[in-house]
Formats: sequence, structure tokens, C-alpha cells
Amino acid sequence: MGNKILFVEDEEDLTLIVTDTLRGQGYDVITAANGIEGLEKYRSIGADIIVADVMMPGMDGFSMARQIRKISTDVPLLFLTAKSTIDDVEEGFEIGANDYLKKPFELRELIVRIKALLRSYKINREEDIKFSIGKYIFNITTQTLTLGERSLELSHFEAKILERLTTNIGKTVDASELMIAVWQRDEPSNRNSLHGYIHKLRRALRQDPSISIINQRGFGYMLTIKR
Repeated sequence: MGNKILFVEDEEDLTLIVTDTLRGQGYDVITAANGIEGLEKYRSIGADIIVADVMMPGMDGFSMARQIRKISTDVPLLFLTAKSTIDDVEEGFEIGANDYLKKPFELRELIVRIKALLRSYKINREEDIKFSIGKYIFNITTQTLTLGERSLELSHFEAKILERLTTNIGKTVDASELMIAVWQRDEPSNRNSLHGYIHKLRRALRQDPSISIINQRGFGYMLTIKR
């Protein structure tokens, strides 16, 4: 058997279809009908990746994820949801989700996303990915900023934005590109949220005056480091 997938979903027909498809791809699939059952199975059996619905009776996907993150901070977690507001997406990522897939979805897309998360999980477990930003060390894998002996844990959104800026130091990163990287879509309602996260990153990096995140008005943001 291949990687073990815990699939948590209260719709029986969808569970049967997804389970048959994933098993046909060689995965070992364990199913649960709600968050309580999903949490119990993860505690007793474990999983290489968790695919879970958000809206479920008894215990919803968000509540289950909060409990699972107390057990494992890095097991990949993919939410399936019919809810698509920014608040819902933000809550999921802040809890510790790795990806979102909106219902209804194509089974091929689900398989592609599962493969990508498992591949990333394997790479990240083998070696942390780190960047130097001035006097700081940015660990993408653990989503932390370290300066000397002090370490700051970033939120999922802050880490995603900083990763995109760090891999483009000295270049303007379009605001639309940043929003798509973080929220998978560019919407006017996201722009204030993006600016808020940029402000938090500036504060996080303020101990090194050589670092700046410049607002290129009408275009995007640029991370610069004075030499």
C-alpha cells in the first residue's frame, strides 16, 4: 500500500467515490464520517495526509484540525469546503491547513493536490528550507524568523507573503501575485488584508534597519536590503 490518507467526510456518496478513486491510485484510505471519528482514528492509526470536509455534524473540520495540530504540527491537511469567504479561508489556514479545495471539485485536481502536499511534506521533513534576510534567518519550513537567540513564529499568511518577497529581493512583486499565492484569488476585498500582513512583517523585521518592504503604489511590494 502507498501513503495513508485519512478522509473525513459526512457525505456517504462522496466518500465512496473518493475512496474508490484514491485506492485505485494505490493509496491506503481510512475514512471517518465526522470530526470526532476523524480525530479518534488519527490518534489511533495516524495518517500521512488528512483530507477533511469543513462542515460536519458533531465536530466540524476546523475543530478537528485544532485538536490534530496539538498532536502533529506538520501532517498535511487539505480542507474540502463549500464555504469560500475570505474569513473562512483565513480561519482554516491560521488553524494550520496546507491547502483548500472548493466543492464541487474534480477528482483529478484532488489527486494532484494530494501528491503535491505529500511531496512537499517529504522534502520539508528531510531538510528545513532557510533564507537569510539581513540579520534574520527565515525558516520557511517552520515559518519562523530568527534573530540571534530570539525566534518569532509567523502566521501562515505572513510566511507565504514573506516567502514570495524573499525569493524576489530587489524586485517588485505584484499585489495580485501575492494575493493569488496566499488566497488563491485576487479580489478587491483582499487588498486591505494584504496591506495588514505587510505591516505585521515590517514590525517583525524592524530590528534590522537595513531591511525595508517598500510599497510600490499601484503595483505591489518590494523587499530590499541595504548593503
